[in-house]
Amino acid sequence: MSLFPLWEAFLKQQSKQRYFSELMAAITRQRVSGIEIFPPQAEIYRALTFVDLDQVKVVILGQDPYHGPNQAQGMAFSVSSDMKIPPSLKNIFKELTQDIEGFITPQHGDLSQWAEQGVLLLNTVLTVQQAKAHSHAKLGWEQFTAALIATISELNPHCVFLLWGAHAQEKGKNVDTKKHLILHSVHPSPLSAYRGFLGCQHFSKANQWLGEQGCKSIEWKITDRGSLPLF
Repeated sequence: MSLFPLWEAFLKQQSKQRYFSELMAAITRQRVSGIEIFPPQAEIYRALTFVDLDQVKVVILGQDPYHGPNQAQGMAFSVSSDMKIPPSLKNIFKELTQDIEGFITPQHGDLSQWAEQGVLLLNTVLTVQQAKAHSHAKLGWEQFTAALIATISELNPHCVFLLWGAHAQEKGKNVDTKKHLILHSVHPSPLSAYRGFLGCQHFSKANQWLGEQGCKSIEWKITDRGSLPLF
């Protein structure tokens, strides 16, 4: 996996801290003991491999990775093109059909085309045990992603943060709202999407704000060209 310079510097800085060493040790112990951890080790930081930290235009913040076999691929809400589209992503696509003119629901859930344009698909927790949602909560990832978001806020000139759900919204305190735009909503999960996510218009609002900053907007439409190679 190859990282851009600012991402590499950030990871190097975090790796020197005690919490990070303890986090990595805990995950290694679980893998060695035979516990299935998602995503695979090589894909944990995949979301960071598309553009450098200061080139991120939109941060979409989820909770933790999908915990079913072959689902998690290191990017929040995204799955490989041969996997069934998960319920939360179905609701994201449903909102896009209402919010973005001409958006057609794709036949796959690979969001790499967003990532290539500077959409950081980040979870607040980057690993999970198979079939155990939130099993790596409080393991140390929250400190890592809080630092990551604070670093984006500091070094990135202007970025939109889409914070969906309580876990994501808590990270908003690390964002400088004088430079960046924060949009809040409930999580797109079927349990909560109808309480405010559907109809939030976050995608069009993000593009409008980016345009006002002189940035190229995000092309939210997804073609059916399939997945890119994994890093």
